[in-house]
Amino acid sequence: MTQSPDILCIGSVLWDIIGRAPSHMRQGSDVPGRITRLPGGVAWNIAMTLARFGVRPATLTAIGRDAEGDELMTACTEMGAMMDYVYRSADLPTDTYMAVEGKNGLIAAIADAHSLEAAGDKILTPLEDGTLGSETTPYPGLIALDGNLTQRLLDQIARSPLFASADLRVAPASPGKAERLMPFLMHSRAVLYVNLEEAGYLCQKEFTTSQAAAQGLLDRGAARALVTDGGNDASDGTADGIITQQPPAVLVTRVTGAGDTFMAAHIVAESQGCARKDALDRALTAAAKYVSGEHAT
Repeated sequence: MTQSPDILCIGSVLWDIIGRAPSHMRQGSDVPGRITRLPGGVAWNIAMTLARFGVRPATLTAIGRDAEGDELMTACTEMGAMMDYVYRSADLPTDTYMAVEGKNGLIAAIADAHSLEAAGDKILTPLEDGTLGSETTPYPGLIALDGNLTQRLLDQIARSPLFASADLRVAPASPGKAERLMPFLMHSRAVLYVNLEEAGYLCQKEFTTSQAAAQGLLDRGAARALVTDGGNDASDGTADGIITQQPPAVLVTRVTGAGDTFMAAHIVAESQGCARKDALDRALTAAAKYVSGEHAT
């Protein structure tokens, strides 16, 4: 291997099969539209957002040794990710996410991520067999972790010596899965990226501002927490204090993916040596450009 990854993205990488129709839809609708198939999953979305900022990501995930898996491996490699460390199973099929979207938004979706769940800690093998690290010499670089993993595996990662030296950046897959990240509230090296709703789930309390949410997460034991709230202010909280900034005002044309863009831009800014205030500013600016329809890079 001629290059080492700049960051490891751990979690779901699968096929997104999306049917989109230009008309309003309801249950039972049968309308013309377009069906696409592209690489997806939270870990993949984070990896590709990082790649757009010039970072070389590698993924730790599970992909089947079937035709769909071979195609997914090729597609991901061609899009700029290192797939050398992926766990590939002959017994588990490649995971799939299927959704139907109309003019009125998401109609229905099914996430079949059973193979990632069944693979469990096998996806972490490169971190323990000496390929990327081991218990005695743990991986020292950046890791982006998505909350699609099972509660059991997330608990294991939070306690594992394999992550003792990593710069661990953690994001929930959705507000409903935010509570899975409870073990990382006491992790000394974990940085949590959450929105206001997710912070509320983690703290079991309702917050009205990002600053209050960041303080709440710190009070629960978090080493560091970055809390966003859409077009309202965002906060970066550590033991050294809380920094709060207002994002640029823009016309919103899309929302899905804004959190991934914010997280990726912030990671890149800090990896380039930016101070906390400047990194937060760059992340908010990138996310604002993204939701406005511009390229975030």
